[in-house]
Amino acid sequence: MATETQIQQLEAWLAPILSDYPNLFLVSIKIKPTNNFKIFIDGDTGFPIDLCVQINRKLYKVIEESATYPEGDFSLEISSPGVTEPLKLHRQYVKNVGRSVTVLFTDTTEKTGILLAVTEADILLEHTEGKGKKAITQQLLIPFQNIKSTTVQLQF
Repeated sequence: MATETQIQQLEAWLAPILSDYPNLFLVSIKIKPTNNFKIFIDGDTGFPIDLCVQINRKLYKVIEESATYPEGDFSLEISSPGVTEPLKLHRQYVKNVGRSVTVLFTDTTEKTGILLAVTEADILLEHTEGKGKKAITQQLLIPFQNIKSTTVQLQF
C-alpha cells in the first residue's frame, strides 16, 4: 500500500474517533517503511495522556479489525507534536496566542516575540528591538505566506 493511500486510510479511520473529542485535531501522520504509524494530535486546551491512550486503543482496534495488515505487521504511536515542533495548523497558532514564539521568515530572517493575535491571513507579533532604555516594543503584522515556520519558545 502506498504511503499516501495509507495516510488517507488512517485519516478516514481516525476521523470518527476524533469526532468524539471536539477539542482535539489531527496535526500530521508519518509512516515509516516498517508500517510504523506516527500520528500527531493536538488539542485546543492540550492533549492529556489519558486521551492519547484512549485514542491509541480505539484506532489500533479499528486497524486490526480492517485486516489490512497481517497480524503484527504495523505499530502505532499517537502523541502531541511536542513543544520543539513548528506550528503547522492555523488552530495551533490560535491555541498559542499569548505565548512567546520565534517566527522564521521565508527570507531566513527571524523575529521572536509574543503572539498577540491570529487571523485567517496573518499573525500579529509583539517584539522588542534594542536593550535597556533604548528598547522599543513594536507590533508586526506577518502574513502567513511570509512564514517558513513558527516555534513556541519555552519560558523558564
